[in-house]
Amino acid sequence: MTRNPYSLLFGKAPSQLIDRVSQRRLVVEDFTDPSPSQQIYVVTGVRGIGKTVFLTEVEREIEQVDGWIVVELNPNRDMLTSLAAKLASQDALARVFQRAKINLSFFGFGLEVSGSAPITDIETALAKMLQSLARDNKRVLIAIDEVSRTQAMQEFASSFQIFVRQDLPVFLLATGLYENISDLQNANNLTFLYRAPKIELAPLNAGAIATNYERTFEITRDEARRMAALTMGYSFAFQVLGYLTWNADGSWRDVVDDYRQYLDEYSYEKIWSELSERDREVSRAIANSTDGRIQGIRASLDMASNQFSPYRDRLIRKGIVDGSTHGYLSFTLPLFNEFVLDQPR
Repeated sequence: MTRNPYSLLFGKAPSQLIDRVSQRRLVVEDFTDPSPSQQIYVVTGVRGIGKTVFLTEVEREIEQVDGWIVVELNPNRDMLTSLAAKLASQDALARVFQRAKINLSFFGFGLEVSGSAPITDIETALAKMLQSLARDNKRVLIAIDEVSRTQAMQEFASSFQIFVRQDLPVFLLATGLYENISDLQNANNLTFLYRAPKIELAPLNAGAIATNYERTFEITRDEARRMAALTMGYSFAFQVLGYLTWNADGSWRDVVDDYRQYLDEYSYEKIWSELSERDREVSRAIANSTDGRIQGIRASLDMASNQFSPYRDRLIRKGIVDGSTHGYLSFTLPLFNEFVLDQPR
């Protein structure tokens, strides 16, 4: 039996992808430019929109560029020591550090240089390592998935800011939920992150989804459009509907109930749990609205415009609500309206 080309796992790159070409090219071309204008990009969006897959695709492309080293870091560990260890563990780079007489034996990396005193400060060690890589015409891309305001992340970001000021060849691509990125930006001495360009991942292109379904399931264009509309461009929904339809021998209408249940259990329940009680009240008002008019939604909540605006703006920034049509609000996620209405008060 042919393997299902779609995946239900968050973060795992499936064989069927809708490429975000323009945003991916923006990051890759900016970082690989001889005189890059940016050394950091932050990718954000609602849970399940495809942040991790986007990160992976950028990593893979940059790895193919001569002179680039890509390092993935766990934001819950000692990131500075981890970065130094991963760089020193690559034989070709270890030789560069040895030629530069960088003695890292203090940290237990096994990179000892006779006649050179061990470096005992990790930030100093990394600065020297990056300086030696710069002389060797190499650049380092650091990839961090799902950042949050941990002590390790704050320490790393502070050091990264110093490395950038020292004009060292280090670049950062990080993903995170809106609220986690915002919380990290508000940490002391990390205001430089406010200036970091952000890529907010929007829904996938409906035409591209339809084309994928049309080719994979060998169905009519009209049927493929109906499937694509059911996903609303939500990356996880695209995978779930494709996965279930594949297992149902291409009969997507037979899996709609299972499709909704998967979205609820594997995505929406987590998204809902991360909302404040007031955010949930506003969401319920949006779900109960017959036309999505903000005026009517506010009236149902008995909220003035200045009271309502912060909640509306936060839900929009979280990627849950679409406010692009003046005076109206709607959910960006497929069947989320029904999910909200089913939630107990």
